[in-house]
Formats: sequence, C-alpha cells, structure tokens
Amino acid sequence: MAGDAVTQGAADSVTSSDTEGDQAVSKTSPARVRRRVARGVLIAGLLLTVMGLSIIGACFINDRTIVESRGQAVAEVVDTSLTRTVVRFNTEDGRVYIPPNGVLYPTDLQVGQTVRVEYDSRNPDLVRVAGRNAVISLLPVFSSLAVLWAVLLPTYWLLRRSNQV
Repeated sequence: MAGDAVTQGAADSVTSSDTEGDQAVSKTSPARVRRRVARGVLIAGLLLTVMGLSIIGACFINDRTIVESRGQAVAEVVDTSLTRTVVRFNTEDGRVYIPPNGVLYPTDLQVGQTVRVEYDSRNPDLVRVAGRNAVISLLPVFSSLAVLWAVLLPTYWLLRRSNQV
C-alpha cells in the first residue's frame, strides 16, 4: 500500500509538471519566435554587409588585374541600360571587341559617346572607363549599408524589447 501511494504521487507529479510545462511553452512561444526573428534580422544584415564588402573587394581585384596587363583604347558606347553599359573598341592587335558584360564604372555615359577605356589585355572582357577605379564603388555600397543598418537595428531593438515587456 505504501508503494501504491508513492507510485500514485509520482504519477500525479509527472502529470501536473507535464501540464504546467505545456502551458509554459505556449506562453513563451511568441517570445521565442520574436527572439528568433530578431536573430534572423541580424544574420540577414550581416550577410548583406558581407555581400556589399565583397563587391568592393571584387572592384579592387578587377582594377589590380587591369593594371597588371593594361591595354588602352578609345571605345564607343553602343548601349546603356539599368544593368550594364556596352562599349565597342579595338584591341591592340586590331580586333574589334564588345565585352559581353559591359564596362566597369559607366556613370554618365550615353549611347554614341566615345570614351577612353582601359582593359586587361589577357582578357578584354574586363574593361573600365579610363581614370575611374574602385573608389567609385565605395559611396553607393556604404550608403546602401548605412540605410540597411538604419532599418535593421531599430527593427532588432523593437523585437528584442518586446521580449522584455
């Protein structure tokens, strides 16, 4: 009989703690969701920051590659669009070349305009407007990152703050 009482008491404590545990989980579930969303906001911000810094790094690498084996030419702007500006130029060996990816740093170029370009003589696909370099990429990338963090940090703060209330 004494063993039955212990077993009965143990069963009651397990049942009541399970029920209380379920209620505790349901009460903290929105807090957990907010915490995870807040963490996701920070992770997304960090990933976008790494992407932006990678763009700047790629611009500097492209510039270094062009400087290592520089060819120079006068190019005609053939087409401009939101994503690229296409130019046509003669390489030093006399071939007419149109890089499929367009020209680097094409700010303010217009169709029909002639412009001096520098290109990698080993790979004429890599072309930039002469006199322009990766420093031009700093302003748009850093301003985009500033706007990104100006939105994400208050969002993170609000999500974390609502957990404490």
